[in-house]
Amino acid sequence: MLKKLLLFTLAAVALTAYSLTPQSVLAAPKQGGTLVFARGADSPGLDPAYETDGNSFMVCDNIYDALVGFMPESTALTPSLATSWDISEDGMTYTFHLREGVSFHDGTPFNADAVVFSHGRQMKDKSKAKFFSKQWGWPEQAPAAEYWLSMEMDDIIESIEAKDDYTVVYKLKRPEAPFLANMAMDFADIVSPTAVLKHGADYITNPVGTGPFKFVSWQKNDRITLERNDDYWDGAPYLDKVLFRVIPDNSVRFLELMSGNVHICQYPNPEDVELAKSNGNLEVITQPGMNVGYLSFNHTKELWQDARIRRAIAHAVNKQAIVDNIYYGMGVPAVNTIPPTMWGYNNDITDYEYNPEKARQLLKEADFEGKLKAAGQDRITLWCMPVARPYNPSGMKVGEAIQADLKAVGINVELVTMEWGTYLKKQRSQDPGMDLFQLGWTGDNGDPDNFLAILLDGMADPNVRTQWKNEEYHQLMVDGKRTTDQAKRIEIYKKAQELIHQEAPMINMAHSIVAQPQHKRVQDFKLHPTTSVYLHKVWLK
Repeated sequence: MLKKLLLFTLAAVALTAYSLTPQSVLAAPKQGGTLVFARGADSPGLDPAYETDGNSFMVCDNIYDALVGFMPESTALTPSLATSWDISEDGMTYTFHLREGVSFHDGTPFNADAVVFSHGRQMKDKSKAKFFSKQWGWPEQAPAAEYWLSMEMDDIIESIEAKDDYTVVYKLKRPEAPFLANMAMDFADIVSPTAVLKHGADYITNPVGTGPFKFVSWQKNDRITLERNDDYWDGAPYLDKVLFRVIPDNSVRFLELMSGNVHICQYPNPEDVELAKSNGNLEVITQPGMNVGYLSFNHTKELWQDARIRRAIAHAVNKQAIVDNIYYGMGVPAVNTIPPTMWGYNNDITDYEYNPEKARQLLKEADFEGKLKAAGQDRITLWCMPVARPYNPSGMKVGEAIQADLKAVGINVELVTMEWGTYLKKQRSQDPGMDLFQLGWTGDNGDPDNFLAILLDGMADPNVRTQWKNEEYHQLMVDGKRTTDQAKRIEIYKKAQELIHQEAPMINMAHSIVAQPQHKRVQDFKLHPTTSVYLHKVWLK
């Protein structure tokens, strides 16, 4: 027996609620204009299957659609390219019914084969992806689909089959509680098969989707230009164009907003937020971040295998001072890996106190100095993020603070940074010159699995960035995915957080408050918990 999940009513209610907001009552949306969105770094690429960073996904959010979407300001799910779906009673079969009459930006039709192509090309065993009309082959070998792999999609999906032009069936190998939410994430976006096969390796700079905006041009490290898709299935956007401008320096980015050259300034210096609030032409929109900034260890090195050393680092770092002085209070010190607003959060865990004396004691017990010499080192390296992100406003400032804290307990630290794309690539390969590194995470789908498994289960996939391998933790992650009973999942994830606290595989630094200054001409822009940037309904006064 099938459980029919039809969400038309939910979407209609959301639309009605949207139409009754005070903003909409006061002023009708205006057609036209070019929105300039200022950000700190360029996109490495615009193929959603092969990117992992927010600077790529924020552009992809406007070029592509997935089968399932997120509601405004929420991780609640809503129909997108699939109008409805059925889930079998055993949770092993998902049947998606697709929207008809939709075209990609290149004029080719969206259909079930395009869905099979978009997801099947990320699978290791492509024989499990079955077309209906067999009009496409597979592209040449591409880079590993890191998101697909880190989400264990090959271990979850047994087969994908287009039953007809507008029906796609996913058979799973096991029940997977987060599966439907996963299908709303950027890596699950639907691409034009014709464009992928035409451009090959150059598709990352020639993206084609079904979304509200079409790709126009890309001046590397300067700007990406999108234009309105007049034929968008959910109604044409109000804006004529969108420019995603790259302005690496936080202060310069904010000055460009103050001068009126940009409309939205992403990730300003925290101290500039107050200036924006006092400016009559600007406003600041905020929301608690579904995120975590963290400091982690290179677990592939022998030096970091002793949990006492990792706990010593946790005691040595003054997180509260970092939040107060670098985040300017726009955040809270992180106790756990998931944010306190997320279901499954463990309130019973007490964070490691800032205690340099305790840190020195643990380092001595673990003979850190001897282990450092055995590694042929007289200092450690700390890799610092080169760009502002929602979970870390300044990688170098945070790095300098940690450097001083560790020097106070007898550890000499060399700070290392590099271009963002290179940083991500070299960090993923667990470069032997890296000892500690900064990164962070913003949740993709509102599920604890999307933090706890993705960030820490190194036994699941080599693309997990911490590469911490712990059998007990891995089994908890497996159990958490396989039960659909949320109460049981909460208990599993609480145990996982206890294990993280005990073993200290990484140091949870902060959960930030996301604050975005923008010009008052910008109307109906909504911050999203996933930090996705949706511009479909945005307009300019």
